Amino acid sequence: MHTSRILLAGTNSGCGKTTVTCAVLQALANRGIRIGAFKCGPDYIDPMFHSRIIGAKSSNLDLFFFKDNTFRYLLAKNSEQCEVSIMEGVMGFYDGAGLNTPYASSYDLAQKTDTPVVLVVNGKGLSLSVLAIIQGFAQLYPDSHIRGVILNQCTPMTYPALAEAIREHFGGQIQPLGYLPAMPECTLESRHLGLVTAAEVENLREKTQKLALQAEKSLDLDGILALSQSAPDLICDSVPLLRFDTPVRIAVARDRAFCFYYEDSLEALQEMGAELVPFSPLSDPRLPEDIHGLYLGGGYPELYKEALSQNKSMLASVHAALSAGLPCIAECGGFMYLNAAIDGTPMVGFLPGTCFDTGRLTRFGYVTLTAAQDNLLCSAGQSIAAHEFHHWDCTENGSGFSARKPSGKSWDCVAATDTLYAGFPHFHFYANPQFAENFYHACLKEKSRHD
Repeated sequence: MHTSRILLAGTNSGCGKTTVTCAVLQALANRGIRIGAFKCGPDYIDPMFHSRIIGAKSSNLDLFFFKDNTFRYLLAKNSEQCEVSIMEGVMGFYDGAGLNTPYASSYDLAQKTDTPVVLVVNGKGLSLSVLAIIQGFAQLYPDSHIRGVILNQCTPMTYPALAEAIREHFGGQIQPLGYLPAMPECTLESRHLGLVTAAEVENLREKTQKLALQAEKSLDLDGILALSQSAPDLICDSVPLLRFDTPVRIAVARDRAFCFYYEDSLEALQEMGAELVPFSPLSDPRLPEDIHGLYLGGGYPELYKEALSQNKSMLASVHAALSAGLPCIAECGGFMYLNAAIDGTPMVGFLPGTCFDTGRLTRFGYVTLTAAQDNLLCSAGQSIAAHEFHHWDCTENGSGFSARKPSGKSWDCVAATDTLYAGFPHFHFYANPQFAENFYHACLKEKSRHD
């Protein structure tokens, strides 16, 4: 199918690619254009910003998680009703799953989806040297797909001369597509996991509208759209999911403390036949009625530990449900919530561990999870790609799975039983749909116990 698409990539983390992406998304949304939004890599937070702007979900395209056909399928599927799809890169353009390979990088995504790239370059303190940066990125590997450049933190005085230099030096092969000046009033604050969540940014709508107004003035939006239309057709096969005749109800924690989910992963459960029932561990008195499964995603429970701990009826409700055998997936923040305490503050206590702040990223990065025993999601020996991104650790991390990094380093993790997956690693059901099928089967078994 034909999908007009563009990849906004950066020279490095912090160059402004999320700011530029939000400016472009908001400006195009203001024009009434139907937009698809995507994030390269496993990040949860940038898609939240995208979603707030376009009023629809933003999807992750992760080359470590997915087979080549799968991420092309998800790109095509989520672009189907869109006039243009905007993909935001991850880290620097060539930075991927290892230090010496571009595998799973933005470059790798551009290659495998044949998508034109606009490189975001921070122009602060630079003049003609921007040409060296652009040339280096364009020529490091064959066919970089870099077709345009946006200069971030560039002044209106210097941009015209730099744009002309770019046109002349690259002979029209790489087009200058505008600039954004320094806009400190539109800064998207950061936290240790990346940007703070979209719900937490004060006056987010006001900030993105200011960015959009500036984008209309100083970005070549028509040029960006024209470049997106040059992308060739996407070739992929559909990724079939098992459809169940009997529906189940799965409670999904969604509030300020628990908000990290891969939306395509949740939609996979819905396509199989599940009804997802949102609830708040912060404010609801108990779990929803008549549920057959529970999903506790990641987030920032450590920031809300007092409020979570004070909601004693919810803690008791979760403990009782799990003790009775309710199937449950608890990733990262959700795993922390199920333990005895976070930094000394009592939590659910279904698991015996105590969670503590290490002060640094712990076991950060991509891993392959392999089951050490039969469990809720798979049989012993089966695997799924996953990712860890946390500063906190736990005195009891479990031993139901082995996690292995691409470097070969490995460790035991995850409390895993016939009804529970609880650990720091996040995963995506499209990385191995059989895990979703097994979770659904467990929910059906739970439903049959009560029918």
